[in-house]
Amino acid sequence: MEPASSVPGTQAIARAARLLRLVTAAGSDGASLQELAVAAALSRSTAHRLLSALKSEGLVDRDGASTRWMPGPELFLMGSVAAARYDVTTLARDVVRSLAVKTEESAFLSVRRADETVCLLREEGSFPIRSFVLSEGVRFPLGVASAGLAILAFLPDHDVDAYLDRHPELEGAWGRAHGQSPLRARLAETKERGYAVNPGLIVEGSWGLGAAVFDRAGRPEWALSLTGVEFRFGPERMAELGRALLAHAHQLSARIASTRR
Repeated sequence: MEPASSVPGTQAIARAARLLRLVTAAGSDGASLQELAVAAALSRSTAHRLLSALKSEGLVDRDGASTRWMPGPELFLMGSVAAARYDVTTLARDVVRSLAVKTEESAFLSVRRADETVCLLREEGSFPIRSFVLSEGVRFPLGVASAGLAILAFLPDHDVDAYLDRHPELEGAWGRAHGQSPLRARLAETKERGYAVNPGLIVEGSWGLGAAVFDRAGRPEWALSLTGVEFRFGPERMAELGRALLAHAHQLSARIASTRR
């Protein structure tokens, strides 16, 4: 099989895909050309050329007043078709809502996409002080947020090794706690405990718990997670939250296994 790097146009496609992900991650506010160029490690001229090509195909749009780039109508149409195969939000919505009601914390469903997690659903808990680290469309590398830590922990060891080899930049981008040694320690703790704990490693004072959700083959393809302020995550209550999280994750895994045939 011909290596992907030798296929003509591969670099341009990869750059365009990166820009598409960045535009969608920016949400309804969109993103400026400068923001996108910097995040994609492209020159302004290259980013503008690729964005203009994507716009001509309807994949992105540019707001006339703000000049910010936003998702285009073709993405909605494509997403509607893909949802029938890949989207589990219909199955998961009441589970996520139940988790938020039971724990009073904000609850989420995230999906694994290659080396990242993407948040698909958010349900607010009733506790008035909330963490806003995560919302629909937000992406994190595996092993950073609690959802991605839970998924990474339950991948086969060789997949974990390969992932860490591919991403030596995690420590520089996310701090010393995401170096290989401390990250591997958290992965081991997650497997032993059954759920992941993020003790304010992304935003100080904002804690998260995550539990993997498995497909019919036993692969961790999704995760349920909770976020809240630090004082709500004391040892005794965290154990209670972890039990609720695992119960809901098991419920959703069983539901997926029985319906996605």
